[in-house]
Amino acid sequence: MESLVSRMHAVQSPIIPVVRELITNSPGTISLGQGVVFYSPPPETIELLPKFLADPANNLYKSVEGIPPLLSALSSKLQAFNGIEINDENCIVVTAGSNMAFMNAILAITSVGDEVILNTPYYFNHEMAITMAGCRPVLVATDENYQLRPEAIAQAITPKTRAIVTISPNNPTGAVYSEESLQAVNQICRDHRIYHISDEAYEYFTYNGVKHVSPGSFAESCEYTISLYSLSKAYGFASWRIGYMVIPKHLLVAVRKVQDTILICPPVVSQYAALGALQAKEDYLKTNITAIAQVRSCVLDFLNHLEDLCTITPGQTHQNFQKAAIYF
Repeated sequence: MESLVSRMHAVQSPIIPVVRELITNSPGTISLGQGVVFYSPPPETIELLPKFLADPANNLYKSVEGIPPLLSALSSKLQAFNGIEINDENCIVVTAGSNMAFMNAILAITSVGDEVILNTPYYFNHEMAITMAGCRPVLVATDENYQLRPEAIAQAITPKTRAIVTISPNNPTGAVYSEESLQAVNQICRDHRIYHISDEAYEYFTYNGVKHVSPGSFAESCEYTISLYSLSKAYGFASWRIGYMVIPKHLLVAVRKVQDTILICPPVVSQYAALGALQAKEDYLKTNITAIAQVRSCVLDFLNHLEDLCTITPGQTHQNFQKAAIYF
């Protein structure tokens, strides 16, 4: 049986459990490795759960794409925060976290042997998903400030390239990519007729006045831009497993096939919880992100005392602000 090696043999093991074990074996170590917030979901999260429980039909399978009330709430959020209008050319699909959204996207747009460009440092689960799909991750280094290098990205494209992945704010560096560089990458994708997969799971985690930019908001980008989002981070929703993706309408049939096979439908109880969370008071995110910003500032102050031992690299200079590329 040892000779029967599956495709999983080529996939790296998740690094988070490895780091967790190292921490367990090294008392006193502080983990900066996993982006999980310290606070709980907003109280509105549970307010709609009695409504879910009151309807026996909620125990049945629901729409592959998500329940209509949540899709409507997400459409409003995307318009207000991301500048993305849901229209006849695109659509929303609710997923079990943005990791599943990424897997959906890769399986929908690639064939075995295709290539997907990742900018380093990259999110390890992205590489795992690409390899699982029988594709090859192509790594392109960012610059000394962890910013995108559009020229290098363009040079890495081959006839087998199917997508370029950007993560902003970045996991793991925290860097926020400039609007200009994201527009450049988006244009490269348009010119080469490939997809721009934009992972925006940390969309609310920007500081010092920096604003988040969604490539899906760029003019005429609907046809080739795939945007990924998550409630796990800003809403303290990690175990509820709710994310969502905005995809070109022409990919919906393929994404439905993937999602129906793996999941059938997103957990309906979690969708009700997500609908409640999106109705949280405005100060919920503001207060919690402000607290994180204060912790970040303290960490930077302490690290600056160690300048002989480590370098704090500015992660971004968008809008003339700088942000250190520390791990969240």
